[in-house]
Amino acid sequence: MRKGLRVLGVAIRAEKAVFTAAVLASSVYGAMTVASAWALGWATENVVLPAFRQGEVGTGALVAGVLLIVGTALLKALGVAGRRFFAGVMQYRMQARSRRDVTRQYLRLPLAWHHRHPTGQLLSNASADAEAAWAPLAPLPMAVGVVVMLVTAAVALVLTDLPLALVGFLVFPAIALLNLVYQRRLSPLATRAQQLRAEVSEIAHESFDGALVVKTLGREDAETARFRARAERLRDANIAVGRVRGLFDPMLEALPTLGVLAVLLVGAARLEGGAITAGTLVQVAYLFTLLAFPIRALGWVLAELPRAVVGYERVQEVLSATGSMEYGTAALAGDAPARLEVRGLGYAYGDAPVLSGVDFEVEPGRTTALVGPTGSGKSTLVQTFVRLVDPAEGAVLVDGTDLREAARGAVSDVVALVPQQTFLFDDTVRGNITLGLPVDDQEVWAALRLAQAEGFVSALPAGLDTKVGERGTTLSGGQRQRLALARALVRRPRLLVLDDATSSVDPQVEAKILYGLRDAAATPAASTVVVVAYRMATIALADEVVYLEHGRVVDRGPHDELLARCAGYRNLVTAYEREEAEREALGADEETAGPPGGEAAGRSGGDLGAGEISTDEEISA
Repeated sequence: MRKGLRVLGVAIRAEKAVFTAAVLASSVYGAMTVASAWALGWATENVVLPAFRQGEVGTGALVAGVLLIVGTALLKALGVAGRRFFAGVMQYRMQARSRRDVTRQYLRLPLAWHHRHPTGQLLSNASADAEAAWAPLAPLPMAVGVVVMLVTAAVALVLTDLPLALVGFLVFPAIALLNLVYQRRLSPLATRAQQLRAEVSEIAHESFDGALVVKTLGREDAETARFRARAERLRDANIAVGRVRGLFDPMLEALPTLGVLAVLLVGAARLEGGAITAGTLVQVAYLFTLLAFPIRALGWVLAELPRAVVGYERVQEVLSATGSMEYGTAALAGDAPARLEVRGLGYAYGDAPVLSGVDFEVEPGRTTALVGPTGSGKSTLVQTFVRLVDPAEGAVLVDGTDLREAARGAVSDVVALVPQQTFLFDDTVRGNITLGLPVDDQEVWAALRLAQAEGFVSALPAGLDTKVGERGTTLSGGQRQRLALARALVRRPRLLVLDDATSSVDPQVEAKILYGLRDAAATPAASTVVVVAYRMATIALADEVVYLEHGRVVDRGPHDELLARCAGYRNLVTAYEREEAEREALGADEETAGPPGGEAAGRSGGDLGAGEISTDEEISA
């Protein structure tokens, strides 16, 4: 309860004016509801009973009764409209504020933090949790406002007839006890249900995001079963919450009704004894029927508090997360290609070291290839170049400035990364390349030309205005990679980092792209280029090669020199060519060996097996 009230206090402090307006409107509603009881009692005494006794009613009394009832009804309607409007404004503003805060925090937190949190959970934090945190704000102004009704009704009851009021007030201890039991039973159930909502979101996102794997490997039934199991647990948790609420609401409704019956029973005896009038009894009974509504309104707020506390705490876990990057004030201004230095760089994922003592530099305007076997830390290394992660040891410097000392946004103005896994938005070709950057179409076409994408973009139905679909589903993998490269080039980066960014492009087109980047070194839009590469043809175009193994720089230098002196490098970059040569040799052997099962075929099979084992061992090395 205390946590829930603190959550409500946060919203009230944030939206003081709106909350005040909502409470005032609700107070008008509450006061007019009580006034309607008085108007009803007055009409009973001055209009209804005289009509029975005398057979007629005076015009003045009839008009006064109608005006009282209609006037209180109109004011009550205005109170309802104002209460709902301002309560909605308050609720939706707080939800929007939480979503903005969570999203800003996601953008501030480093990539390493995101690696530790599933995407489905992050989506739940920004949507379901933000919504649940402020759900009580819808009934809150009404609950606060009807407290006025409750107090006014209680005072009116006491002033009207104290004995009947005391009889009716016996309901309140019972309601307080009922609320206490209800909160204790509902809170853990609501917590569990909110956690399961996040888990269902995680599974759904994972299944939809991995639709290609699910479809191609025939995992539809397995994924359906996995989702069904978690969804059924959420269903059961929600049913448990609903069962508690279903038990609580009728009891809450019943207690004021029992109070009314007690009042009528005692009131009838007092009426018969002449202690009160019929109008007084009608007024008191009606006031007690009104007490049920403010009690229900308070119950609505109390019912939402457990879920609100869970949602608020889950949102606060994100907002209080540490690890956001600190920025300095240094600028990385300039037009010439940048100089990149890596000094003693080390990085680890948890307790698993990935990079250790990495040292090298890339001179301005030159192209350097990062080469190494899978798991050698190449992708992690290039992430430090664009400050997606900060090194645990050492530093990355651009033109002599440690990237950790650069001002916010300075790195992205100078360095551009094109990853292997390309992401395109459900937008036009132009929108995906510019991403809001104020550049004209001439610059866009120039970037497309350098990325060898001008031809296929020109052939699209609407050219630059063609929608590429979600994640670029209407394009091939190579086309998506070339658009991603154009997206980086249009920004004219001083340092261009390609993380195997042309892996889906055929070798001839890839060679044209890299030759174009080398030729561009003489233009004002020149860039220093660092490329993670596997193909020998790509590597051979680099001015220098940095070879990594197990997170360390083993050797560096021109491609030809490394081929001659570094066995690991030579085995790695020639593995593909040797495998192709062995396949061609196998084909030639099979053509000259004769029918299968002969002696020559047996020899060829034996030679092939030895060759395959040798190749695998060399690739592993």
